[in-house]
Amino acid sequence: MSLLRIVAGHQDACPVLQSVPESQWTRTDVSSEVVLKLFGEYFFSFCKMSGYDTMLRTLGGNLVEFIENLDALHSYLALSYEAMNAPSFRVERMDDGRILLHYYSDRKGLYHIVPGIIEAVAKDFFDSEVTMTILNQSEEDERTGKKEHVVFHMVQKEKVTKRKAQTRQNNSEEEILEVKKDKEETMRRMKARYANLQLCPRKRSPWELVRSIVMLGQGNLRQSFTPSYPKTLWIEEQAFCNAFPFHIVFDSDLVVKHTGVNIQKFVPGLQTAGIRLDEYFTIVHPEVIFNIQSIKKFINSQFVLKTRREMLPEVQQNQPTLKLRGQMMWMESLNCMIYLCSPKLRSLQELEERGLHLADIAQHDTTRDLILLNQQRLAEIELSNQLERKKEELRILSRNLEIEKQKSEKLLYAMLPTHVANQLKEGKRVEAGEFKVCTILFSDVVTFTNICAACEPIQIVNMLNAMYSRFDRLTSIHNVYKVETIGDAYMVVGGVPVPTNTHAERVANFALGMRIAAREVTNPITGQPIQIRVGLHTGPVLAGVVGEKMPRYCLFGDTVNTASRMESHGVPDHIHVSPFTFSVIKDKGIFEMAERGEIEVKGKGLMRTYFLLKNLQKSDEQIMGLVDGEMCVYQEDLEEETDDLKEVSPEDMNAVLKVEEDAHKEVAENGNNHTSPPSPSSLHSDKSSSDHLIQFDITPAYDSPNDFKHLHNGHHSDGINTKFCSIL
Repeated sequence: MSLLRIVAGHQDACPVLQSVPESQWTRTDVSSEVVLKLFGEYFFSFCKMSGYDTMLRTLGGNLVEFIENLDALHSYLALSYEAMNAPSFRVERMDDGRILLHYYSDRKGLYHIVPGIIEAVAKDFFDSEVTMTILNQSEEDERTGKKEHVVFHMVQKEKVTKRKAQTRQNNSEEEILEVKKDKEETMRRMKARYANLQLCPRKRSPWELVRSIVMLGQGNLRQSFTPSYPKTLWIEEQAFCNAFPFHIVFDSDLVVKHTGVNIQKFVPGLQTAGIRLDEYFTIVHPEVIFNIQSIKKFINSQFVLKTRREMLPEVQQNQPTLKLRGQMMWMESLNCMIYLCSPKLRSLQELEERGLHLADIAQHDTTRDLILLNQQRLAEIELSNQLERKKEELRILSRNLEIEKQKSEKLLYAMLPTHVANQLKEGKRVEAGEFKVCTILFSDVVTFTNICAACEPIQIVNMLNAMYSRFDRLTSIHNVYKVETIGDAYMVVGGVPVPTNTHAERVANFALGMRIAAREVTNPITGQPIQIRVGLHTGPVLAGVVGEKMPRYCLFGDTVNTASRMESHGVPDHIHVSPFTFSVIKDKGIFEMAERGEIEVKGKGLMRTYFLLKNLQKSDEQIMGLVDGEMCVYQEDLEEETDDLKEVSPEDMNAVLKVEEDAHKEVAENGNNHTSPPSPSSLHSDKSSSDHLIQFDITPAYDSPNDFKHLHNGHHSDGINTKFCSIL
């Protein structure tokens, strides 16, 4: 196996290897054995840094115990990492004192990692040096296939730490005195320790004497421990079978010699003399062939046996099979193996499914505690899962609430300007504001009353919805504010609620777009495009929120009345412009205008009005927002308005006042008795003439046929919610 392939199989566990380009892996002169051994040392350090330090230190009191418990550690880790395919280790003590380490693995060619790991463990945990020599390397057939079997000769040497001389020729006199004081203090403590010893009131064992004089923190008593075994085993056969109710003793031929009392209860066939263990059980872990040789090879592993379903009584065959987990111990003098085990259970539910009870498990068996603790853990997990489900439900409800909130805000922003709606949401009072100049547009459908009389209500709804949808789109393109739909009329304002210097230009382009869009909507009676009349007027207004149950942002002032008069006195398929609006846009050279002449305007007298024909600089596609997407056809204003309610362009205001003054003179010269338009200052008067108060039936655009209950002769039924906007 090449060095490239060996290292590639372990680069995920080593960040250092990940940083080395593959092209450099084969350029080194270091052998693969050296690299793998260094990798083993690094892997041990990596495990300690990953949080396994305490777990590894507590595996055994010496190196041999550490190695013998590695398989148990791997079995525990396999519970969390199911795909882990760990190697197996077995220590063999020879009669001549040699210690052999048997290494089994499904992955071939990686056995050189083992010396690196073992030497690092011996040095770090047990302060010793280990040398490992390969004695044999072979392949053996097991249940999962061929396993690589490598035998190492392991020699462990304790480090001898030589105490360095405390004094040297070049030491100072103060250091020599300090060392002398330390020695005297040590001798004083030892004498005090001897003085506290009893004067042999009784005969004490050598071990007690040694333990009494060994100073605290000196020596390693645990490493020098030698167990004492009894000459006779003082336990009855029945007591042993009751104390270990799930044990099995079998010989090298797998013939069962005797078993615990409870395992006989659930596997009655074990009471039969001369039966073989593999007739009633299969090995689940480790995955080896069921014979005594394979069991000896992996004797340090935890063995999991499962009952064969076909060998159980007929009553138990529908129940889950019983699994046993425990350790194998070889008894050389008897040539038998003892399997000390207990049921492999994780919860009370599994205990109940297999017909077991806690009383069936020995009281000294920690499986009892594990089942109860795990049951508590499962209950906590279920509680945690319930909390997670509740949290997920709350997150879903929160998302749905946010969606509904956005819908409500969208509806609110459709009824009110954004900044006004935000103030109302915050609970603030919205004060009415004066806008000294703005441009208002009114439009209506020609012969709308006749159309309503001859059509079904649903046809009117579809016609108005098609028309208003196109108009609403144009409001976004030209950045004008839709105030209201009044009957079949449509009301728009530019410069309110956000003042802008291009209010008249925006509304004029919007009017041109309305005329184009209206031609796309057909008359339900004739099938021909509908015709609209449009009227524009420029002047001051007072704007504010009216109502609490269904608040609306309304405009008040004579400008609203005059704009409505421009629409009602207009000509089908024409845009009728007042002299005030004409004076604002005529000097910009953007629009083509035509003079209509003087006409009699109700409540205003004679007025010289104009028709808006077309935009000289913008095409119809640009006005409709069909060029470069639905983008606004306007550039940003060069100067931002610093006061939304008070500041206004001086040129626009002078033009409005001049035209208004000319209109007053014209009315006075003609001797008309019509009410003259009020000045902007009259908006602040507390006493408004009742002649200037007009009420319009205001009905919003309908989004669905269900909202339109009945429509006949242009009048709305009582079932339709109507609002009234007072126009001064």
